Amino acid sequence: MAAAEIPCVKLLDGTSIPVLGLGTWESKPGEVKTAVDAAISAGYRHIDCSPTYGNEAEVGDAIAAKIKDGSVTRDQIYIVSKLWQTYHEPDVVEDGLRATLKNLQVDYLDLYLMHFPIGFKQQSGLVPAHDANNQIITTDRDYVDTWKAMEKLVEKKLVRSIGVSNFNEEQVDRILTNCTIKPVTNQIECHPYFNQKSLSEHCAKRGVIVTGYSPFARPSRSWVGPDEPILLEEPALVVIAKKYNKTVANILLRYQIDCGHITIPKTVSPERMKQNKQIFDFKLEPSDISEIEKLNRPDGRIFRLALLSFCKNHKYYPF
Repeated sequence: MAAAEIPCVKLLDGTSIPVLGLGTWESKPGEVKTAVDAAISAGYRHIDCSPTYGNEAEVGDAIAAKIKDGSVTRDQIYIVSKLWQTYHEPDVVEDGLRATLKNLQVDYLDLYLMHFPIGFKQQSGLVPAHDANNQIITTDRDYVDTWKAMEKLVEKKLVRSIGVSNFNEEQVDRILTNCTIKPVTNQIECHPYFNQKSLSEHCAKRGVIVTGYSPFARPSRSWVGPDEPILLEEPALVVIAKKYNKTVANILLRYQIDCGHITIPKTVSPERMKQNKQIFDFKLEPSDISEIEKLNRPDGRIFRLALLSFCKNHKYYPF
C-alpha cells in the first residue's frame, strides 16, 4: 500500500498529521530499529517517540537509514517526541529537545508534546532526583511556564507544532487561556475499556485533536491478571469484526478514527503493521460504535497509576 493511503488530518495550526502512526512505547532495544524500517517500508509516515522509551536513538538510526537510501525524505516523515518531566524548568526545556533531536538525527520535530503536567527535580538529564526514601522529588513548576518555553521552540523553528499528553479537561483549558500558541493535540490513553468520551469531546470543541495511545489496551502488559479481560478477545468486537470481514484490531483502530482521533498502535511485526493499515476502506455504523462504547469500564484505565502514586496529591496530578 502506498503511503498516500494513510490519510492526514489538518491540525488547528494549519499543519497536517497522518491519522495512523507507529507507536514505539515498549518496543525493545534491538527490535525498534527493524520495526521503524518495516513501518516506513509499509507506508507509515508518522512515528511517535519519547526519550523515556529508551529506544529513541535506534528510531533515529532507522529514520536516518531510510532517508539515506532514498526511501523517504525528511519532510515526508512526521516525527513526534515528548518533553520529559525532568526538563520542565523553562531554562532547560530546549536542552531536553536538543537531546531528542540529537538522538533522532534530525534538525526539527513535527510535533513536540509535554509528556505529563507534573515536573520532576532533575538530577541529570532524564534522571530525576530522589529523596532519602528513594522517592522521586516533584516540583511545583507551573506547566504553563513550561508551555511558554515550548512556544519558543516553535519560534526558533526547532519544532513545527506543540501539544500535551495526559492532560485533563481543566489543564487543557488552562493552557488555552494562557498560551500564545495553542496545543494541537492531547495524547491520552484511549480504547473501548477507557474511551475518554468526555475528555475527547471537550478537546474537540476547542479544536484540540485527541491522539489515542494504547488502542488495544496493551494486551501484552506484564501485570495482567488471569481474570482481567483482553480487549482483542471481546465477543462483541469479534462479532463486529466478522460483520466487516476485518480483524478485531482493525475494528479498534477504525473506532479511534471514527471518533475523530489520531491513533498510534505499537507493534514490531511487519505483518501486523500491514494489517493495521486495512482500516480506510470502511466506516463503522453508529450502532456498532454504540456497542463498542458499552465496553467502557469504571476501572478501564490500563496505564499503571501505581507508578505515579507518589505524586497523586500533587496539585497538577491529572487523573
